Amino acid sequence: MLAYILRRLVSVAMVVFVVTTATFFLMHAIPGGPFTREKALAPQIKRNIEARYRLNDPLWKQYVDYMRNLIRWDLGPSYKHQGRTVNDIINEGFPVSAKLGALAIVFSLAVGVPAGIIAAIKQNRWQDNVVMAAAIIGVSVPSFVLATLLMYVFAVKLRWLPAALWGTPKHAIMPMLALSGFPTAFFARLTRSSTLEVLSQDYIRTARAKGLAWFVVIYRHVVKNAILPVVTYLGPLIANVLTGSFVVESIFAIPGLGRYYVTSIYNRDYTTILGVTVFYSILLVGLNFLVDIAYGYVDPRIKLVRVRE
Repeated sequence: MLAYILRRLVSVAMVVFVVTTATFFLMHAIPGGPFTREKALAPQIKRNIEARYRLNDPLWKQYVDYMRNLIRWDLGPSYKHQGRTVNDIINEGFPVSAKLGALAIVFSLAVGVPAGIIAAIKQNRWQDNVVMAAAIIGVSVPSFVLATLLMYVFAVKLRWLPAALWGTPKHAIMPMLALSGFPTAFFARLTRSSTLEVLSQDYIRTARAKGLAWFVVIYRHVVKNAILPVVTYLGPLIANVLTGSFVVESIFAIPGLGRYYVTSIYNRDYTTILGVTVFYSILLVGLNFLVDIAYGYVDPRIKLVRVRE
């Protein structure tokens, strides 16, 4: 187990290195720069700004300096947010995005997984039809459409919830629902298909033939085996949701990390683009690594296969 963890940690470091290197050189390959504007700066002012941020150094030196600072987790100053570093932006924006993302994930799991199990147990009945119809709508409707609809109904017409901003539990309800629409529908569809597959297995019939109650069969034998696809999807989903959704955060004026990430792209804020990309890649590969570890606890058969190999 320890050797497996060490191998995966090495692979995590390699993935982060490749992502950082590719992002750095692709970003600098695009014509223009962070201080290229419609109204051109005076040549001397532009030279002074580039000298301050060391943009006039050779590209290979900029790359070596960035990687050296990255080892110390120094992501550098932001080119567009005066007096702030990329570390400050991540420290400020990530907790907000993470809190909203965690609420959306918990809601998606609490609603999507039970709905998928009920749909599978009641296959081709009205419960199955209702869940699948709701899942199709959830998968098809984009988050910005759902967010706008929620805002119109609950903030403008009914005046039950605040339309925007962040701070109280009421502010989190509509962004959470908008952000969890697709994951909830996807979890329901994923859980239904995997539960149907498990229900057709011989050991389920054997358990029923032994006289076990239907609830016990579902809890002990069905859920544990049907949940594996959901666990697989959780890794990239958590990384994606926790780092923020630009659309949802923009609609509700939430000061999260997703808004900084996208605005940094069209502002050509090199250090913010690189810093948030590295942060996201570390989060993504780290969560996938934890999901792989969790497989052994969710399904003991995976451990058995590895021992025989």
